[in-house]
Amino acid sequence: MENIALIESFSEFKDDKLIDRVTLMAILEDVFRNALKKKYGSDDNFDIIINPDKGDMEIWRNRVVVADGEVEDENSEISLSEARKIEPDFEVGEDVSEEVKLIDLGRRAILALRQNLISKIHEHDSTNLYKQFKDLIGEIYSAEVHHVRPKVVILVDDDGNEIVLPKEKQIPSDFFRKGDNVRGIIESVELKGNKPQIIMSRTSEKFLEKLFEQEIPEIFDGLIMIKKVVRIPGEKAKVAVDSYDDRIDPVGACVGMKGSRIHGIVRELGNENIDVINYTNNNQLFITRALSPAKVSSIKIDEDKKRAEVYLKLEEVSKAIGRGGHNIKLAGLLTGYELDVIREGNVAEEEDDVELNEFYDEIDGWVIDEFAKIGLDTARSVLKHSVEDLVRRTDLEEETVLEVIKILKSEFEA
Repeated sequence: MENIALIESFSEFKDDKLIDRVTLMAILEDVFRNALKKKYGSDDNFDIIINPDKGDMEIWRNRVVVADGEVEDENSEISLSEARKIEPDFEVGEDVSEEVKLIDLGRRAILALRQNLISKIHEHDSTNLYKQFKDLIGEIYSAEVHHVRPKVVILVDDDGNEIVLPKEKQIPSDFFRKGDNVRGIIESVELKGNKPQIIMSRTSEKFLEKLFEQEIPEIFDGLIMIKKVVRIPGEKAKVAVDSYDDRIDPVGACVGMKGSRIHGIVRELGNENIDVINYTNNNQLFITRALSPAKVSSIKIDEDKKRAEVYLKLEEVSKAIGRGGHNIKLAGLLTGYELDVIREGNVAEEEDDVELNEFYDEIDGWVIDEFAKIGLDTARSVLKHSVEDLVRRTDLEEETVLEVIKILKSEFEA
């Protein structure tokens, strides 16, 4: 009867952990064989019969009968007189099978058996979990916020698996509460001890690519290809797309009528501004498209150095650079070229122009930096814009802008 209580606990593991019968039997046999090795020195001559569904288990020790006084190995040999206590007609050289009761292993061994079993079950679960999520790397996954910490959000999926979303893998505008449903890609699975740590990311380019696959049927069906994705998470992204079918407009298909298709993706990414661009093998044309919405006048490419000089009219420079320099940075990443913006304009006027850096004595450095962010680095480039436009495109107050304009105008009036 002492077998039953232990085996009942094995059935509980089977139900709780959803381990298939063959795997459970293999784990149980491994656990018992380890116990037998400790007790008898070897498990080679033992047969273990387990029925975890019914709670039945039998252990049989097989020994060879030898003459009395000639037993050299008590585990594999039994004396004739001892064998005849089991069955009176045994002879020397015959095999004897004798059942071993769990109680014979000792109470401490039985407790160790259960502990060993728990460890093996957890090890099995961890291995399966590792394999399961290893196959999901690069795929979109959803899980619920379990609790929020300063540097990490812990998520739990429908199966109770824990997923980690580190702060650096979150979009800057992300804000989560317990119970929120979160989407991201499985970026990596790392073994921490025996337990796999599953890392989710919402900042990866792959996440944006997979969102496009989910939301745009033509991409999912393979009619439109995503050639490259670059992004500054939460700020701006550029996606280069191409089509095998000339009848399909890849940009139009991705954006949708009045932005209907891309709207859901933008919302998922915290209103990240997404530019969808037609891919081309023509590098000059590709750079021109990548710098949209700026209108490029001309481009000189140095293929050896992977650099390009981009010539733009003065009013287009700030568009090419973009707020915070995001547009030109992403255009460079998308095309693979280091882009140098060169202003076109009236030569005499440019010679008469003054760099903003020369006004550090009169204008605060942070104010000059604000203008630089939108591509305005000379006095005349600032003066060509209206006060309203400068206030709208920078973080400066109207009063500050007016003061700067007054200082700059005095330079030329002098």
